[in-house]
Amino acid sequence: MRSLLFVPGDSPKKLEKGLTSGADVLLIDLEDSVALSAKDEARRVTAEFLSDHRARAERPRLFVRVNGLNTGLIDADLDGVMRIGPDGIVLPKTVGGADVAHLGAKLAVREAEFGLEDGATRILAIATENAAGVFALGTFAGVSHRLMGMTWGGEDLSADLGAQANRDDDGAYTDPYRLARSLTLLGAAAASVDAVDSVFTSFRDMAGLEAECRKALRDGFVAKMAIHPAQVPVINDAFTPSQQAIEQAQAVIAAFAANPGAGVVGVNGEMLDRPHLLRAERLLKRTGKH
Repeated sequence: MRSLLFVPGDSPKKLEKGLTSGADVLLIDLEDSVALSAKDEARRVTAEFLSDHRARAERPRLFVRVNGLNTGLIDADLDGVMRIGPDGIVLPKTVGGADVAHLGAKLAVREAEFGLEDGATRILAIATENAAGVFALGTFAGVSHRLMGMTWGGEDLSADLGAQANRDDDGAYTDPYRLARSLTLLGAAAASVDAVDSVFTSFRDMAGLEAECRKALRDGFVAKMAIHPAQVPVINDAFTPSQQAIEQAQAVIAAFAANPGAGVVGVNGEMLDRPHLLRAERLLKRTGKH
């Protein structure tokens, strides 16, 4: 998983276009991009799209972003889409692990009701869209086997804080959002799930997107969300490990396998310890080569 593309759930044309975008995951949106008056239509369109494409062998993973737990809309969202069996649910406005557990219970009921495999529906939590969520980023470990990733968002958070902007004049995030980003990365590591970087809203600025991808990869994020299909190739290229990186990771794993009792091994003239082994294993897991 490298790229996750948001697509409005009420637009059949954009949903079909998303299939050919090259995104690893489509985030079919029933929340922010859909007006309140269009929610029922979005549920119908989304369910029809899932039904048409769920069984295809070659397709992106299909996740649905529902409305938040406190909106009074989430049960109708889940009732509308869970009968088809999406690959996952994106939970916005998540406030800690308790919200993930709450959603997990709702999913378990619907999996049983619709004859789906128990636990098959994964959860991606958007965990920083309000100040309360930021303070709860250390509470996700062990809350649900469904949780596969955590991501963050600066747009809703800026609204919650009453900020005039979330980036400075140079385009860099200001301190509150850098903190939220860093804590999401740490929270995901503590919960042993993937850390997914937020969207880059200047969708025509490919150089800026590429630079932000490089920074995210450097820091430990494994994927990035997109708001436009044109962003997907840039994200995929940035988060696809190079052949050199793959070979280096394989060499590290082989060196430790050859010396099972060693705490430190030498690879290409460099002394490496167990954290390097863990990093190598994670990289190869992302590529499917381990």
